[in-house]
Amino acid sequence: MEIPSSLPVDDEQKATKFHPLSLSSPHMRAFHLSWLNLFSCFFSTFSIPPLLPVIRDNLNLTDTDIGHAGIASFVGSIFSRLAMGPLCDLLGPRITSATLSLVTAPIIISTYFISSPSSFILVRFLVGFSLANFVANQFWMSCMFSGCVVGLANGVSAGWANMGAGVAHLVMPQIYFFITNSLHVSSFTAWRVSFVVPGIFQALTAIMVLAYGQDLPSGDYKYSKRAQKQQKQSFLAVLVNGLGNYRGWILGLTYGFSFGSELTTDNIIAQYFYDRFGVNLRVAGLIAASFGLANFFSRPMGGVLSDKMAKRFGIRGRLWGLWIVQTTSGLLCLFLGQVSSLWSSVAVMCLFSVFVQAASGLTFGVVPFVSVRSLGVISGMTGSGGTVGAAVTQLLLFSGSKFSKQTSISLMGLMITIFSLPVTFIYFPKSGGMFCGPSANINSAAEDAEDYHLLV
Repeated sequence: MEIPSSLPVDDEQKATKFHPLSLSSPHMRAFHLSWLNLFSCFFSTFSIPPLLPVIRDNLNLTDTDIGHAGIASFVGSIFSRLAMGPLCDLLGPRITSATLSLVTAPIIISTYFISSPSSFILVRFLVGFSLANFVANQFWMSCMFSGCVVGLANGVSAGWANMGAGVAHLVMPQIYFFITNSLHVSSFTAWRVSFVVPGIFQALTAIMVLAYGQDLPSGDYKYSKRAQKQQKQSFLAVLVNGLGNYRGWILGLTYGFSFGSELTTDNIIAQYFYDRFGVNLRVAGLIAASFGLANFFSRPMGGVLSDKMAKRFGIRGRLWGLWIVQTTSGLLCLFLGQVSSLWSSVAVMCLFSVFVQAASGLTFGVVPFVSVRSLGVISGMTGSGGTVGAAVTQLLLFSGSKFSKQTSISLMGLMITIFSLPVTFIYFPKSGGMFCGPSANINSAAEDAEDYHLLV
């Protein structure tokens, strides 16, 4: 069936052009609803770190408490991201993403009631579940956009959404100071009231997804042939198909130290500048915001680079681009921990943000080509890898006082560099890998991307 669209489409009705300033339905409307909904989830999850200096004083939090809360915020999304993949395969991205946002929105509002370190850690754990919407976001873009632009679509959608973390660092201190100065509310009450804003915002974006979204170019997911095929399989069968793909595991590992390092930095960077350089809450928030706001162009830049490298070199170009950019980000992070002046630290941090976020975009430039049959699961595995990496990094380097924060940042850079190396082991029989071309002994069945869920 031909689907009316203002964009050129392929034989699957997926758009072959990407116009981010357009609101045309269904492709670009899905794009805008998807990134805005995920943006609200990042805003909610990272609305807490910019106010940590105040929250710390009110709840008498130790560095260990803050470290455990940071880990909890990532652990909450590990399993939810893994589950989100098969749920998208079975139910479609629209229902799954909107439902998760509606369920987690009241949790961020409940921050008002926390009174102890344990309740603070619990709230951060539960709010972290909302980040699983990243999987639905990437799944939705892969359903709407053709392979020639899917890297760009994934990069821009996730990049703009990830800006929610940066905007939270920028906006939450302003909300807090407005409540204290203009409404004359005490400091220890004002930070609690501030969290009503992200909760309401997240709920509103979820309602917009339900009201105006469309899963596929052809309509809702439940009426599609793909959904009928997936529903014949059990949740477990869909999950096992994806888990049997070693490429998904490698991408999850490398993503754990690109996006995972970005998440860790979002958690610690405001407090790092506040404590190390003695800047005030507003300035620390502004510096931290610049890290997250780079996603506006840096992650999309990774998607563009992935698509352009693919046009010239095929999948080999996508893999080489990912390895080079992620290794560079690791070296910059290592250097960031060695810089001792404020403005030099800010400059290196901004460079690091560009490369580490572009590496995330490059990763999801590869993901759509790993398995058509288990796309949601592969997206979930890769996305979960990001939060696993963040949790591990936070646990090893930023919990307690074993290392100074500057030493921990340098060690994080070393980990990023080392864990970019497994990309060299990814190989596609019909497309090749970083160091070799396609296999000469493949048959038509093996050439079908549907079979890439197998251990081949």
